[in-house]
Amino acid sequence: MDYHKGFTEDFILDMFSKTKALLNGHFKLSSGFHSNVYLQCAKVLQFPLLNSLLSTILADRFKDKKIDVVIGPALGGVTLAYEVAKKLNCRGIFAERVTTEEDQKVMTLRRGFEIQPKENVLVVEDVITTGSSVNEIIELVKSNKGKVIGLGGIVDRSGGSIALHSDQHFLLKVNAQKYTPETCPLCKEKMPLISPGSKHV
Repeated sequence: MDYHKGFTEDFILDMFSKTKALLNGHFKLSSGFHSNVYLQCAKVLQFPLLNSLLSTILADRFKDKKIDVVIGPALGGVTLAYEVAKKLNCRGIFAERVTTEEDQKVMTLRRGFEIQPKENVLVVEDVITTGSSVNEIIELVKSNKGKVIGLGGIVDRSGGSIALHSDQHFLLKVNAQKYTPETCPLCKEKMPLISPGSKHV
C-alpha cells in the first residue's frame, strides 16, 4: 500500500498545529540562523501513533530500494531512524556530535554502531534548514565506505530549494524566513531569543 498518497502536506501541517509543534517567536536554529518560525518535530514524534504514521509514509518512499541501514543524527533523527528502519526491516542507528581534541564538534558513530563497506544506507532527519548536519552524516557514511542511496525527512524548511541527494524526499516543505544574527529584525526588536535545537542544548 502507498501510504503517502492519502496524506497531503496540509494534513501533516495540521498535525503540527494540533500538537503545538508549530511555534512562533524568535528562535536560534541549529544552523545558526534566526527565524520567527520553529517546527519542533519532537512534539509530534512523542506520540507513538503519529511517529509510526509519519515513519510509514516516509519509508514507503524508499520501499523499492535495498536498504541495509537507516541512520539519523542525534537527537532529532534518533526515533525517526528507528521507526523507518522498522518499517523497512533493517538496522536503525544514529550518529552523535562529539568534541575533538581540537575543540571541534564532529558527527561520529558510537555505542558500537558500524557501517560496513558497500552497505546501502538511507539518511533521515527530522528537519533541515541548510542541510549541514545531513551533509555531515553523508560524509560519515562515505568515510565508512557505505553507499548513501537516499535521503528522507519530515520537514524541509528551505521549501525544496536545497538538493542534498538525487533521491530525496521530505513530507512537508515550508518556506520559513531565516536571518543571520546581524540582519535579524527580531534581534533589533529585542525579542527574547530561544535556542531549541540540539546543537544549542
